[in-house]
Amino acid sequence: MTAQIAVTEDREACFRLRFDVFVTEQGVPVEEEIDALDDVATHLLATQDGQPIGTARIVFAGDTAKIGRVCVTQAGRGTGLGKALIEKAVEIARQTPGMSRAKLGAQLHALGFYEKLGFTATGPVYDDAGIDHRDMVLDLN
Repeated sequence: MTAQIAVTEDREACFRLRFDVFVTEQGVPVEEEIDALDDVATHLLATQDGQPIGTARIVFAGDTAKIGRVCVTQAGRGTGLGKALIEKAVEIARQTPGMSRAKLGAQLHALGFYEKLGFTATGPVYDDAGIDHRDMVLDLN
């Protein structure tokens, strides 16, 4: 798959993808999906042939780049797009002055995926929108 991934101001396209994946597919309550952090986040949008197929956001706080709301459409799954989105988010975090680590909340079934990308699980399992998660971190230095 040859997708383009870039920082975007088209938050509506990101929100539509997130709604389809998180709300429709995974049953996340719609009122929990979009939050105040969307206003300050850096949004990434993956497109193929001009069509949105994946998204992620990065929130910078202190020395930490918090990667979240990572999703890929069904058609884009299994193609390496999720990996490419995380790699792009980490690249942006590394290029941002003052960032020393990346952090994300991973659904338990995805722990191995993030471990292959260099993240380490930390802390206990917790519930986020009715789905078990665990924090994961990556040293950016």
